[in-house]
Amino acid sequence: MNFVVPDFYPAAAEILVAVMALVIMLASTYARRIARGLAYYLTQATLIAAAVVTVATMNGEVMLTFSNMFVADLMGDFLKLLIYFTVAIALLYGRGYLADRNMDRPEFFLLTLLMTLGMMVMVTSNHMLSMYMGLEMMSLSLYAMVAFDRDSVRSTEAAMKYFVLGALASGLLLYGMSMVYGATGSLEFSGIAQSIYHQAANKTVLLFGLVFIMAGLAFKLGVVPFHMWVPDVYQGAPSAVTLMIASAPKLAAFAMTMRLLVYGMFELAEHWQQMMMFLAVLSIVLGNIAAIAQTNIKRMLAYSGIAHMGFVLLGLLSGVVDGDRNFAINAYSSAMFYAVAYVLMTLASFGMVILLSRAGFEAEDIDDFKGLNQRSPWFALMMLIVMFSMAGVPFFIGFFAKLSVLQAVVAAGYIWLAVLAVVMSLVGAFYYLRVVKVMYFDAAEDSAPIHAPADVKTMLSINGLAIAGLGLMPQALMSLCAYALIASL
Repeated sequence: MNFVVPDFYPAAAEILVAVMALVIMLASTYARRIARGLAYYLTQATLIAAAVVTVATMNGEVMLTFSNMFVADLMGDFLKLLIYFTVAIALLYGRGYLADRNMDRPEFFLLTLLMTLGMMVMVTSNHMLSMYMGLEMMSLSLYAMVAFDRDSVRSTEAAMKYFVLGALASGLLLYGMSMVYGATGSLEFSGIAQSIYHQAANKTVLLFGLVFIMAGLAFKLGVVPFHMWVPDVYQGAPSAVTLMIASAPKLAAFAMTMRLLVYGMFELAEHWQQMMMFLAVLSIVLGNIAAIAQTNIKRMLAYSGIAHMGFVLLGLLSGVVDGDRNFAINAYSSAMFYAVAYVLMTLASFGMVILLSRAGFEAEDIDDFKGLNQRSPWFALMMLIVMFSMAGVPFFIGFFAKLSVLQAVVAAGYIWLAVLAVVMSLVGAFYYLRVVKVMYFDAAEDSAPIHAPADVKTMLSINGLAIAGLGLMPQALMSLCAYALIASL
């Protein structure tokens, strides 16, 4: 058997991140005193360097390497750049929070890089084994990060719930992959697609495998009925870790869904779209209704996230209608645009939660935002922008994200689905506007000034203004999402 040396060039960014993770691990072992202050800067430098390498190796063509297990295309490169950006901003927001709780140890940043590497592998996978490997690398890092505050019973409990349910979901996904392999004889997405297209696969086994894969994907996206972990983990994890869980992994989960279902099983779209419709409707309804009853803002944002992921699924299920594939690019690009917009809004919302937290105090309750306008009119405005955007108020990025998905749903002929989504969005506006009411019309319980590093305040301001700016000029980002998918499919 001849061993073919793979082309390492397309995977240069992944190799860089893996090497730097090892550097931080060695530094934390042999130079602990230096590493504690150095690990944060090394991690941020790695993310910037990975972004530069990704841009340098990007050529717009689809390249396969590592025995076709790795694919470099424009969608993957675009999502990787967004992942670097998201993780870097999350670390910037959380740095002071972690230091106040003695969690800014090198091991945390090592786990962050391993999580990022796992997401990169998920985004560039062309094979079920590499996809699963990336998923587990990301998941195991997140389990450890949730439990990183060892003195917190709540964090430990959240980590146990996340680990047990995550292991169950991974088992379902792996079982589904094994059934698909049994039916098609291939683990490579293009091979699976060819087998289904030529009707060489066992249809019954294939559909059973598809059901298990959908269950695994639903857990990773955090949609109903596989949402049980989301509010508990969001509330139990340290806020800086919650920000990590709620942001970048959503982009990786979107890429995973695209690779598995669109690249691998597009011919079965009529089957997985029906399952997606069920998941989307339940998520939008339950997410918005359950969020109304929450007094903890992290739980509220968790249920809000479930509803937002339902909207992403609405875009994905509108791609093929009665065998007509002309809607596909518009539908999938609207889902991608929504996922990007959601991550941007999530960064700002949890960034505000972290900003108001300090040593010995967690700003987790909605009441903790009382009178924020009296304490800091500027950051009250930033939070108002985020809440209005999440509610879908014109003219913020959240409005255009919802509009693009609803346009795809209406174009696909699912009028009733669009009406339901609009009605539930109006219901959801209540709990977002409640936060605005508390900030502007309630008296402040704590009149202490808001202390935060200048870089955090600056980035949070840029984050909020970007949500407003992209709402006024969304076309460039929409076009970029569409172009990335056209060049990759």
